[in-house]
Amino acid sequence: MKTILHQSNNRGHSNFGWLDSYHSFSFGRYYDPQRMGFGVLRVLNDDHVTGGAGFGTHPHDNMEIVSIPLWGNMAHKDSTGTNGVIKTGDVQIMSAGSGITHSEFNLSKDKDLKFLQIWVMPKERNIKPRYAQQSYDLNYNLNQWQTVVAPDEEQALWINQDAYFTMIKTDRVLQTSYRLKQAANGVYLFVIEGMLKVKEHQLKQRDALGVYEAEEVEMEISKDAYILAIEVPMG
Repeated sequence: MKTILHQSNNRGHSNFGWLDSYHSFSFGRYYDPQRMGFGVLRVLNDDHVTGGAGFGTHPHDNMEIVSIPLWGNMAHKDSTGTNGVIKTGDVQIMSAGSGITHSEFNLSKDKDLKFLQIWVMPKERNIKPRYAQQSYDLNYNLNQWQTVVAPDEEQALWINQDAYFTMIKTDRVLQTSYRLKQAANGVYLFVIEGMLKVKEHQLKQRDALGVYEAEEVEMEISKDAYILAIEVPMG
């Protein structure tokens, strides 16, 4: 098993007033040749958007884009005809494919929106753009891993890649493991809240650990934790 540790205080940082963003990988003005991604996971931005602000209409192509609101609600509109709201507890995925335009705004006028924006490079290029979102109640399945994005699972949102997004919330200290679904994949463990221990690595809030050349990752998760596991091909 090989690992790579990304501590929260070593992430890139951009602050535009209306947007305060921390970058796990090179993005925008932040560039680090050692932080160009983890396998096909290319972007993980931890975004805070002030009340009433947001991203105006802009284009994407050939990227799988996952948004996970952590606090607040986000208005979304795109060129597939989607016009709706992504709420805390929802997961959204957009396959940009051959080309899509979209906008995202904080629905509240006076409270911050906090969300994760994650980009995964696609398996097949130039597919027809598509959009989907779904609500997941992790509090209903406490202390259990729940897959929310996958290429082949009925209860998960479909992604154009051999990638899996799995989340867990805890209400007690938990000894558990994550078993990788494909042998050529690695998994990027991101601590949204709480603490996580994997072998000698002690991770706190917003730290991350990439694990590869492993079949299973054993770990200890603290009480009141919220963990995101992003499993991706390493090629």
